[in-house]
Amino acid sequence: MADSGADRSNLEFQDSFDASTSTGTTPTEESRSDFQDPELEFDEGGVDLAPDEAELEAELEELSKNSSEASAPFRGGSITPDGLIDEDFEQEIGARPDEEEDTESEYQDISRLGIIEYVGDDVYGRKVIVFSSCKLPPKAELDHMRLLEYMKQTLDQYVENDYVIVYFHHGLTSKNKPKLSWLVQVYRELDRKYKKNLKALYLVHPTNFIKILWNIFKPFISVKFGKKVMYVNYLHELKELLHFDQLKVPAPVLQHNAKLLSSHKPSYPYDSSMHQPQGEILLPNQQFGVTLAYIKSKSGSTIPPVVEQTVEFLRQHDLDTEGIFRRSANATILKEVQQKFNEGIPVDFAELNDVTIPAVLLKTFLRQLKEPILTFDLFEPITRLHGLGREKQVFETQRMLREELPEDNYQVLKYIIDFLVEVAAHSEKNRMTSANLAIVFGPNLIWPKGQASLSTMNHLNTFALILIDHFDELFTR
Repeated sequence: MADSGADRSNLEFQDSFDASTSTGTTPTEESRSDFQDPELEFDEGGVDLAPDEAELEAELEELSKNSSEASAPFRGGSITPDGLIDEDFEQEIGARPDEEEDTESEYQDISRLGIIEYVGDDVYGRKVIVFSSCKLPPKAELDHMRLLEYMKQTLDQYVENDYVIVYFHHGLTSKNKPKLSWLVQVYRELDRKYKKNLKALYLVHPTNFIKILWNIFKPFISVKFGKKVMYVNYLHELKELLHFDQLKVPAPVLQHNAKLLSSHKPSYPYDSSMHQPQGEILLPNQQFGVTLAYIKSKSGSTIPPVVEQTVEFLRQHDLDTEGIFRRSANATILKEVQQKFNEGIPVDFAELNDVTIPAVLLKTFLRQLKEPILTFDLFEPITRLHGLGREKQVFETQRMLREELPEDNYQVLKYIIDFLVEVAAHSEKNRMTSANLAIVFGPNLIWPKGQASLSTMNHLNTFALILIDHFDELFTR
């Protein structure tokens, strides 16, 4: 299925990751012309995915029939343009963290496969959902309609927030490949509710099969959605966008990436040290990527300056702002403000005139701490609360906060949760209920040293909900 030279000349692939590095913009801000087929660097792969001519012809005939009978669902509704926010809070579409366990139980057979997983926030404060093709079982062993329902229920927990999807393509074969008609149904059923806050769809290790699908799906996909599709040839290209250490990269994908690196010379030099913390000289006023102890030793205050300034600004100006903490921030401005805090340069949030900056900055500070504010040591005890009744959960949480959390961590956590309680009290206007805040902040308050499963992430969200809903009972030290 290799392309001829003439075919290649008609293809254009814009490497949004290299461009974003050089221009200082996020990939979603990159300009792409309407649905150009990507010239994939490794387009010799994926040949075994092509169905035989009879199967492909039959599927295309079915797609053609379905699209002519029900074209409206594909074109209906507008998708929020990148950079603009078109809030739609008519419905509460996210599940409460303590209701997520019901979903896990109902779809336990699919959940345990790890095909689709939530792994926390990216560097811009957006939720990250990972889909791994290599974890798909043979077609005969999976009910793809139940997989679609599980996908929808998983996404329902996060689509009120800005989010991204990372699709690991390697491992998709003719044995586990869903029918094309199912893929079209996925696109149809994941309607505007799911698409409007999707900021990027990263296709990792694309092959010829992606090119085939691209041509087939052109009639169905809106131009605005197409602009959110980004192609990733090597895993290290994700480093600038995601917290790579928390990204659940399957072993087959890592092995495939290593083979590509050994046989190709990427234009962006691969540096194995990317997976290790890079040594750097800490600035006297460093706020991000350090410990609470370091900040206190330099500032003389238990509450880090960046935490105090962001919280106080939001408290005074934006408690009634709809979607506070749900939206991502402009990457360039966010980095500039971070650098100012690290250098001890005063920051005036009012001059920025963008509520997303202080909101995302607070989440980013928490996620970039050398150790989570609830500490690595408490990760396992917190996840073990899952099987207890709520009264016992609250009692044990109070004990952990009182006896096991270091004093400085306790004071900073109390300061932040106290503010979140105040935010939740304004939920009629800002739509940030305690459940929504728990989903946003749970992964930023604690995470494991390695990778966490989706069910574990749900337990962390539930713990964050307990902190907010039972603040007065818990923080009694």
